[in-house]
Amino acid sequence: MANSTFNTPENQTIAREQLILYLNTGTAASPAWSPLGKRVEDSSMDMDWGDETKQDILGNVHSTMKKPVITQSFDPCNLDSGDSAIVKVWELAVRDQDPQALCTMDLLLVHLYAGATGAVFAERYPSSMVKATGLGGEGGGNIEMPIDVTFGGERETGTASVAADGKVTFTKGGAAAAAKA
Repeated sequence: MANSTFNTPENQTIAREQLILYLNTGTAASPAWSPLGKRVEDSSMDMDWGDETKQDILGNVHSTMKKPVITQSFDPCNLDSGDSAIVKVWELAVRDQDPQALCTMDLLLVHLYAGATGAVFAERYPSSMVKATGLGGEGGGNIEMPIDVTFGGERETGTASVAADGKVTFTKGGAAAAAKA
């Protein structure tokens, strides 16, 4: 099994900007990956492994885990007509109030710090929930729309490349899948 490697210098921490979540604002056949969480200062994924630990009658401890349910919150997200991801979520959540569409969103998590330059590790979650949890803000401020994400669907791993113009291309399998095998 090949090991995945970080493509950063040894003994140097990795910048948070190297982990980007993208929302497909195009179609399944022709994805357009738009970064989710512009202007958000702090956002981390939570992994619920559904772990359970039990002690048997002999005093032995046994633990189990499941595949994680991964969630992430983006708060606040400012409304901005130039932010394709926010516009799409606003259209589906506020304008259309379409829960089915919000539960089948296509997400791409790109680990820019892992893998080869131009072919970094990426995970695609094609049936994720992207939920607006509010809309508003304080007087004199901006309209904000906090968003909660639950990663879902059949996880696909592969590689992503990000062009100079910001266009992201995902390739299912490839080097990332080989490293996992």
